[in-house]
Amino acid sequence: MTTTTPHRSAPWLKRAWVLVLAGGIVMGLALGVRHVQGLFLLPITLDRGWSREVFAMAMAIQNLMWGLFQPFTGMLADRFGSAKVIFGGLFFYAVGLFFMAHAATPAAFVWSAGLCIGLALSGTTFGVVYGALSRLVSPERRSWALGLAGALGGFGQFAMVPATQGLIGGWGWSSALVAMSILMALVLPLAFPLREPARTAQPGVADMPILEAVREAFGHRGFWLLNLGFLACGFQLAFIATHLPAYLLDNGMRPADGVAALAIIALANIAGTYWCGQMGDWYRRKYLLSAIYLGRAAAMGLFLLLPISTWSLYLFAAAMGFLWLGTVPLTTGLLSQVFGVRYIGTLFGFVFFGHQLGSFLGVWLGGRVFDATHSYDLIWLGAIGLGILSAALHWPIDDREIQRAMPAMAHT
Repeated sequence: MTTTTPHRSAPWLKRAWVLVLAGGIVMGLALGVRHVQGLFLLPITLDRGWSREVFAMAMAIQNLMWGLFQPFTGMLADRFGSAKVIFGGLFFYAVGLFFMAHAATPAAFVWSAGLCIGLALSGTTFGVVYGALSRLVSPERRSWALGLAGALGGFGQFAMVPATQGLIGGWGWSSALVAMSILMALVLPLAFPLREPARTAQPGVADMPILEAVREAFGHRGFWLLNLGFLACGFQLAFIATHLPAYLLDNGMRPADGVAALAIIALANIAGTYWCGQMGDWYRRKYLLSAIYLGRAAAMGLFLLLPISTWSLYLFAAAMGFLWLGTVPLTTGLLSQVFGVRYIGTLFGFVFFGHQLGSFLGVWLGGRVFDATHSYDLIWLGAIGLGILSAALHWPIDDREIQRAMPAMAHT
């Protein structure tokens, strides 16, 4: 077995707390920078004279590219090591932010903010970082490591909100993006602690080819239901993260209210993700996922029905934040429960593409519909409807473990 157990006698660079800190900081910065993209919508579009659809299209492509590249960066991490993929992801993140700050045309903005940063996200977030920690930390400490890294990632999202707002207010949006680019370059060395030893085959594990595993998953009705349900998740979160600050300004609220809402979402997400992960050990994950989507639909419906105020906004942000990324450990757990863990990175990559397709639609349609109607109401209603549909799709998933024939090589 290739798991490296960091004991006290291990080099300090390979101790568990160092690995978790490195992975958590990388993921926190990557997710944090993505989380605050909505704060740049109005400054960039007003300064460049672009429509909101231009900005929304770049963010939509970013989400789509993240999903398209995720299965392949996961495979590269399995083949060549996570550290190299994370290093490359941080490099592309720094480059993308720098050119995003200097993009003078919509095409240049879409290339930098969309394609380049989308690729970077696929190499610096859940799949690659969690995969590295799972292989480097001993099995008895794995849950602790993943949970703490996830909490650090959530804290990074929270901390980036006031930091970004301060940078935009003090230096302007372009300088703020350059500063974030420099920050990404500075944390490049954090990839090195996550280097993995050469991998060898594990005894007693059936040698199921990856194409056969993918074919098996795509032939399973529950896999398709999970994909469709995860699409609704991406639609809701990407739309809110990108367009909520502008929506609030359109309704007479202050820029500070949008900043506070994103911060509350990120802070509540820390507790919500941990809680959902724990609940997955005690209750059937498909029912928990249905409950999350119904809860989101209810929160959005109440937010639209109630008069917009500081307190209604903060309650909405807290509720949505608690349900924000709790779908990730539950969806991953459900995949592992049905298909096993051998190719979980690859299968999660395909499911995550569905999530990012929904993100693309949520971000792009938000800008498109607003430019056409000068209102986000249709998108809010669509997000609520997708939440209800997703809850219905998860309920009938067959979550029983697939029973496979024993390999012929087994001798008795």
